[in-house]
Amino acid sequence: MRILSRGFIWSINILKSFSQLQSISAIPNLQRSFLLSAIYSSSFSLSRSYSTAELQPQLSTDLIRIMEQRLSAIERRSAFLENLINQPEASPAEYSRANKELRRLGDSLELISQLRTKQKEIDGLRSLMVECPGDKDMLDMATEELDQALEEEKRLQVLLLKSLLPKDDADERDSILEVRAGTGGEEASLFAMDVFKMYERYSLKKGWKFEVVDITESDLKGYKEASAAISGAGVYGKLKFESGIHRVQRVPITEKSGRIHTSAVSVAILPQADEVDVQLRNEDLRIDTYRSGGSGGQHANTTNSAVRVTHLPTGITVSIQDERSQHMNKAKALKVLCSKLYEMERSRIQLSQSKLRSEQIGSGDRSERIRTYNFPQGRVTDHRVGITHHAINDIMQGENLDVFIDALLLQQEMDAIASFSSTP
Repeated sequence: MRILSRGFIWSINILKSFSQLQSISAIPNLQRSFLLSAIYSSSFSLSRSYSTAELQPQLSTDLIRIMEQRLSAIERRSAFLENLINQPEASPAEYSRANKELRRLGDSLELISQLRTKQKEIDGLRSLMVECPGDKDMLDMATEELDQALEEEKRLQVLLLKSLLPKDDADERDSILEVRAGTGGEEASLFAMDVFKMYERYSLKKGWKFEVVDITESDLKGYKEASAAISGAGVYGKLKFESGIHRVQRVPITEKSGRIHTSAVSVAILPQADEVDVQLRNEDLRIDTYRSGGSGGQHANTTNSAVRVTHLPTGITVSIQDERSQHMNKAKALKVLCSKLYEMERSRIQLSQSKLRSEQIGSGDRSERIRTYNFPQGRVTDHRVGITHHAINDIMQGENLDVFIDALLLQQEMDAIASFSSTP
């Protein structure tokens, strides 16, 4: 099997299976994992030279029909809003709401306009071919132009389909990464350090900013807990499915007899919250200061620079002692607290809106075992999509993580298309 180090390239044959996505929501999780494994095997056998523009999905007739109904509804809504803002009797509030909705529909309307223009061109070329059946040169030219126009129509339909799929507003946000050692003692702490550094290397390769927020070390200089702020384009959307239990199987450095041990660490990816997302009231906070020191702090000192912030209504506690300055530790702690509260509210809303959450590829729940790193066999397996990658050292160096990340994002898109197709 040929493995690519970057990107996730869709194979033509697998993309043609989009025509069957109307029933994918009924596929059991095990079979869906097998499907993603097949996509992985097929897709990564392709050459790196193929681009996503060259490998467009073949949308089914039913899917196009459903999409056209949505596009017509958008066009009717746009016409209504345009008419409303041109009415002199429209109130300032109505005018503002209509303008805001039109701006939100702007990208889709531009694509719809391009699609309609291309469809008129296709109709014209077909009419020309009917009118000139005996003119070979004219037919050849019209056939060539028609083929190009049909390809462009498919491209615009794919873009419009993606624009109509539900989006997570948090996908474009920066993230807070938290890694905690779980079962396995010192070995779990050492693996937590490895995982934390894996994400740091991956982030740097992506051109993202990786800022360590806090590290609590173990006796062997592993990480009991570690957190970081990751900033860049689309960070949360890329990393959100990394949340969960990461299990490791290897011979610990503390093992004298060479026995393989199983340990685990938990990873949490939280979208960073803006100030407008979470309102922190002083009366809801208890802020304690204490001395950082021992193996638990990078900068052991004799001043009360460490900060512990407790959100009284929820009981959430955040402790930071990484910086020498109490002010800087407090700022970091509040930043992490805001992200935790924002994610808590997001999860509450998502659970109330979606009864299908448990059937999807992964809720992002940090209690869910998502991946196993087997060092003796040199493999990493993601249990949600049934993909195994046989280059564990590359994964730990931050290479080829996209093998799993892009497969998970692909299945998310497949689920969204299935939901789109089944929605009246």
